[in-house]
Amino acid sequence: MPQTTGYEPLFTLKPVADDIWIVDGPVIRFYGMPFPTRMVVIRLPDGGLWLHSPVAPDEGLIRALAGIGPIRHLIAPNWIHYAYLPEWQGLFPQAETWVAPGVAARAASRKVALRVDHDLAAVAPPEWAGVIDQMIFEGSRIHREVVFFHRPSKTLILTDLIENFEADKVPAWFVPVLWLVGIKDPDGKMPNDMRLTFRKNRHQARAAAEALLAWHPERVIMAHGRWYATGAEAELRRAFRWALA
Repeated sequence: MPQTTGYEPLFTLKPVADDIWIVDGPVIRFYGMPFPTRMVVIRLPDGGLWLHSPVAPDEGLIRALAGIGPIRHLIAPNWIHYAYLPEWQGLFPQAETWVAPGVAARAASRKVALRVDHDLAAVAPPEWAGVIDQMIFEGSRIHREVVFFHRPSKTLILTDLIENFEADKVPAWFVPVLWLVGIKDPDGKMPNDMRLTFRKNRHQARAAAEALLAWHPERVIMAHGRWYATGAEAELRRAFRWALA
């Protein structure tokens, strides 16, 4: 029986604001640890759908997506968030796949047959420029993540730069790990091991964190744990205090 995540119902479009939804997916195991999954769906002005970090495909979810628009763009926002893209590519071969720095090399090293149509850059491509802004969060020797800002809804979309696990939604044995790694709600932030990879270039991390704040988001959606429906700027200042100090 699949593990519950605490974010049920799964595989369900959950409205955030006009033309933006989240979909909570099942738990995946990353180095033995249980991670709930979440994707973001945005409907672009041309009616096409933009899928950020797609969760495992599901028949009911696919029907629901068909009801709001055709799938045009599949987004792999960082080097570890691409696992389900080959399945989505098989189901929707006409959709274009966009990947962050490091994704193609990581997939190849794992012998994952991932088709890469475009590399994500520090500025939005014409396909969604003016609706979704983007930037690469620089400073890490390992972790390169592309972050996005949906202008109409003032929603910031992160992946692993902030993780915010709720203790009552994970196995009891995992709670001390969350505390040690620094990703336990209500003080979720970048995992400590990831933060160490920014140590030599903290000035770049600070500039990136300041750029996120300059968008003045109203909410922040992350892939793992409780996301911030309100108070976005205060949460960002708290979570990135290590970089902003």
